[in-house]
Amino acid sequence: MVRGKVEHVDVSKHPEPTIPDSDLSLADIERSKSHPVQWAVFAILLLLAIIVPYGIGRDIAVRNTSDLVAAVSKLSVQGVMFISWLVTVLAFTGLGMLIVDTRRWLWRVVFVLGVIAEQFIAGMCLLRFNFWYSTYVMYGSDAPLANAANLGIMAAGAAVAVYALVFVGLLVAIRKDSPLNALTHSWASLTMFFVIEVAALCIVMFGGLLEAV
Repeated sequence: MVRGKVEHVDVSKHPEPTIPDSDLSLADIERSKSHPVQWAVFAILLLLAIIVPYGIGRDIAVRNTSDLVAAVSKLSVQGVMFISWLVTVLAFTGLGMLIVDTRRWLWRVVFVLGVIAEQFIAGMCLLRFNFWYSTYVMYGSDAPLANAANLGIMAAGAAVAVYALVFVGLLVAIRKDSPLNALTHSWASLTMFFVIEVAALCIVMFGGLLEAV
């Protein structure tokens, strides 16, 4: 009714539904997409990837110490440190991409393989809080190689902690309408992660820490 007159307004018809009728609720549909069995299998594989390679690496260090030293004695401490850092970064990269894209099994495989490699190296190098004493007892004069591998793993882990603090700080400090909000986007966030990781690598490799071990 407009100014005492009845006006007819054309209303567009609702398009035909593209989703077929179903008795399932939205919660049921979401549960069907969650694949709990697959995630349970993945969790079991991840647990095995954490425990088994470390045990195998430690067993090799104890039972085949001389063979292990002979195999890696030609490598430099910088090379050993870089290898351990690289596989640890690979594991964290797989984890990050898995969080962003949960549907692709590729990132789960990358994450698990990275964890296996990192834990195997950690087992051979007796990684723990005071690893210097253990590696010296086990490897003697060749302990710097094991110490360098442990420092590579620790450097990658410390860089992840720094990245997490910086990223959360950006989320809190930057307003949504700010141009700086682009730093929290996936591509910029991934770039920042690798920059911090490379910085940690350089600090350990050229900052005198390797000479101290």
